[in-house]
Amino acid sequence: MGVPHPKLSAHDLTRTFGRGPGAVDALGPVELSIPTGEFACVVGPSGCGKSTLLRIAAGLLRPSTGTLEIRTASPRPAAMIFQDYGIYDWKTVRANVRFGLDVQRVPRRTADARVDDWLARTGLGDFADAYPATLSGGMRQRVAIARALAVEPEVLLMDEPFAALDAQLRTILQDELLELTQATRTTTLFITHSLEEAIVLGDRVLVMSARPGRIIAEHRPPFPRPRTGDIRATPQFTALRGELWDLLRREAVPT
Repeated sequence: MGVPHPKLSAHDLTRTFGRGPGAVDALGPVELSIPTGEFACVVGPSGCGKSTLLRIAAGLLRPSTGTLEIRTASPRPAAMIFQDYGIYDWKTVRANVRFGLDVQRVPRRTADARVDDWLARTGLGDFADAYPATLSGGMRQRVAIARALAVEPEVLLMDEPFAALDAQLRTILQDELLELTQATRTTTLFITHSLEEAIVLGDRVLVMSARPGRIIAEHRPPFPRPRTGDIRATPQFTALRGELWDLLRREAVPT
């Protein structure tokens, strides 16, 4: 039996912004391979190109050189969740969650059932007819997560989705996302500057160098699935966080 193709792969991937003497080498070269069902977290110093990598994966940016490929059977294989929610203020919670399904022209009965399911799973059932302006930041991010997962994407791309939230709410949503993604086993590329977030959520933590960002290390958190947020209290969690911090500190403050 041959080795299965990765769900997402990058080879010799680079991105440069601008031309001439003012050009900025933002990313790469990056080599990356994410198998089906893996939750891969990317951490790195500020400005290292983490979000650039994700935007190339989403098709929002073109690479300067190299390739990034997502192997799927779906014509709309990926869904993306942004830090700033990316939901529509003029649509109700229900209309936001079903937006991607309407774009895909999913039959109404199927779409309604799927929207109801994700509203319930994300604790939004009582707010289906509310508008985003009346919701807290955490609830708006739940809307964004429900909208992305409702289309049943083969790949989920997440760009620091909890960065703007306070520490307590961030922990709650980390645990909720952990439960949801363990149930769906959606292949996920998750960008974060939080080492705790990466360890709690990730099957694998990829560490990027300072700009231009390259992947310089990877760690597999030693916690079997299904896991819960209780792993934060374990010595293994503390040890891995310390090891990752040492790597990032060396990149952020070169010796």
